[in-house]
Amino acid sequence: MDYTPTNPTPLSPSDYAGVSQAASDLRSHTADDMTDFAATQAQTVKAAAVAKAQDFRSFAGEKAASIKEEASIKFKQGTEKAKELHTTAEDYVRENPTKAVLSAVGVGVIIGLILRR
Repeated sequence: MDYTPTNPTPLSPSDYAGVSQAASDLRSHTADDMTDFAATQAQTVKAAAVAKAQDFRSFAGEKAASIKEEASIKFKQGTEKAKELHTTAEDYVRENPTKAVLSAVGVGVIIGLILRR
C-alpha cells in the first residue's frame, strides 16, 4: 500500500525556518557530542599510556637492580679468584725460587727476541 498524500499542504516560510533551526540544533548537538566523546577517548588513552609507562619504569628498575646484584656477585667471585691465583703463584715462587727465576728469565728472553724482529 503506497502512501500518497491526498491533500498536501504547502510549507510556509516560517516552517522552513523551524526546520532549518532543528537541523542546525541537531548538527551542533552532534558536534558537541563528538567533541566530548573524542575528549573522553583522549583522556582514556592518555591514562592507559601513563599506566603502561609506569609499569615499564618499575619493570626496568627491578631488572636493573637484579643485573646490578648479579654483577656485584660476579665481581666478588672474580676478586676472590684473583686473590687465590696470586696466593698460589706466590707460594710456588717461595717453594721453587730457582725455577721461578729461570722461568722469568726464559720468558724475558723470548719476549725480547720477538720484539727485536
